[in-house]
Order: sequence, then C-alpha cells, then structure tokens
Amino acid sequence: MAIDKVTSASITDGTITSSDLASGAVPNQSAFRNIIINGDMNIAQRATSTASITSDGYYALDRFLVENGSFGTWTQSQASDAPTGQGFTKCLKMDCTTAQGSPASNSILLVGQSIEGQMLQAIKQGTANAQSTTLSFWHKHTKTGTNIVELLDADNANAVSGSYTQSVSDTWEKATITFPANTSGTYDNDNARSLRIRFIMGSGTNYTSGTLATTWQTSITDANRYAGQVNNADSTSNNFMITGVQYEVGTTASDFEFLPVDRNMSRCQRYYIKLNSEIYGNCNYDGTSNLQNYYMFREVMRAGPTITVGNANGWTSGPTAASATVDGFRIYGAGNNVYIDPPGYIADAEL
Repeated sequence: MAIDKVTSASITDGTITSSDLASGAVPNQSAFRNIIINGDMNIAQRATSTASITSDGYYALDRFLVENGSFGTWTQSQASDAPTGQGFTKCLKMDCTTAQGSPASNSILLVGQSIEGQMLQAIKQGTANAQSTTLSFWHKHTKTGTNIVELLDADNANAVSGSYTQSVSDTWEKATITFPANTSGTYDNDNARSLRIRFIMGSGTNYTSGTLATTWQTSITDANRYAGQVNNADSTSNNFMITGVQYEVGTTASDFEFLPVDRNMSRCQRYYIKLNSEIYGNCNYDGTSNLQNYYMFREVMRAGPTITVGNANGWTSGPTAASATVDGFRIYGAGNNVYIDPPGYIADAEL
C-alpha cells in the first residue's frame, strides 16, 4: 500500500510541529501519544459503581484515584453519558451524596492519575529542550464556574496549575489546557510515580487564597495551587463528569487517541488485574506438607503486586500467596481437590 509523502505544501520549513500532527498533515502519526491510560473511561475492573466514598482510593474506573479529605460523600460510577458525536460512550461520574459546604482549610477533593517516570521521557523535562504539554478533556459538571487541574511533579516537588470553566450546568463542554515546559528537575526513568495529574473538585482556603500558579513552582506555595476553584461538593444535586482525557507533548490538542479495547485493557492490567473466574485443580507437593501452584499474570505488571486471594474451599490450611513478581505468583497451602471461588485473585500494582 502506498504511503503519501509529507510535502512542502503541508510542512513549509521541514519542521514537524504539534500543529502539523493535530491537523493530519503528517501521515502515520506515532501511536500512544496519549500519556493518560483509560482516558475514554471504558475499563472498570473493580466495579461499575462504588458508593459511600469518603476517603482516598481506587474505586471504579481503572487508573483514576480519588483523594477525599473530609469533603463529603460520593458515588463513583462508569456512566453511560458522553458528548454526542465524539466517539465516547462512557464517562467517569462523581455523584455527591452527602454535601460539604464548609470544608476545612486544608481539605482537598480530587480525581487524578499517576504516571510512571519512564512514560514521561519524551517531555525532556529538566533540560534545555523541555517540551510544553497539553491536556484536553470533556467535562460536564452541575456546578458552573472555574475548576483547576494541577500537574504535580513527585520527583522534584514542582507543580503547575491550569484552569477551565464549566459555563453551562450539566452540559458537555471541552477544555484544553497547555502547560509550559519545565527546565528544572528531570523525571526519573523508572516505574515509580513521577507525575500526578489532578482534577480538583474542591479545596480549602489553604490552597485557594493566593494567585493561581500557571508557571512551574519549584518551591510550591500552597495558596497559589487551586486559586479560583469552585466547591463541587456544596450540594447533593452536584455531579462531576469527565471523559476523553488526553495528555500529550506539544502545544496543541490533537484528536483523542482511541485504542482497541483489548489494548486498553492490557494497559490497565499492568497496574491491576482482577480474575473473575475460579482457580482450581491439583496443586504440587513441595515436600513440606504443603500444596503449591504457580499462576501467571495475563500481562507483565508494573511491579511485584499485592495479591488478594478469593474464597478458598477444600484447603485445610491456606491458601497463601507468595513470591509475587511482575510475571506471576505462587499459592501454597494444604488440602485435596482445592479450589478458590471468584474472584480467583486480585493483583494490585497501582502507583
């Protein structure tokens, strides 16, 4: 199959810019330009809905962490709501079920995603060639007004914030925020958390009393982090929904990068795997009165995970999960014709 050449009509000076990529002037753009995983909100291994959220944790949508410091009670769900004609069918929905109209001065409520340092090297942060980055997403909030998104550099204690506005209540609108390049402090090239992308839903006065920091703070002043943020928790009528979240290198937001569902699932299972089927069979005898077997993960995980084993039957002792690596883990115990009811196991290597 012939591939069209990039001509001087499309690239005038020989330099391929983010605008060229976004406009489609450059054919065969590189895949996986979206640094966010599960930005279309199609994967929800834990649950499609979790109620009574009052603390930090992963609850429903894969890769999206809730941080709730005494900021009301919420239900997170994978809702069948999305902007019309954009290719999305799901969104992350936060529904306020107990309001908090007077949060403590140090309270924060947010939804966010953490990114490994080795996933961020194309940004070239901390060098003279550091790149600007752009975050784009669709939002539908009941509460109108200003909301803040923060990039928090976990390696170097740097932060920068950007704002967007919900203009019309309960209406899908698109936001695009371009963050400046940061020439101070490189991201570690490893599998640990280097960047936190945080959608602020509410904040106490400790974080809102200054002027919004739209340039990188190498010495973070809390008062400047979320200035202008509305309180999305001040009524039980409030919903906070996002979808189509894309974070990429460059100053222009390109069209959302839709991945096949199998590839999307595989990327999520690098961090969390829930096997909803029975584990059963004859285990091996290890010479110390224990039965043992080894189970391989469907995907190589980010790091050796924490293993939670399902309900066990037929075991006189155990089962105990051990020797977990990125590839799999061992189960040992004693019994005969043993099996484990669904979920067979949960492996968690989230950041």
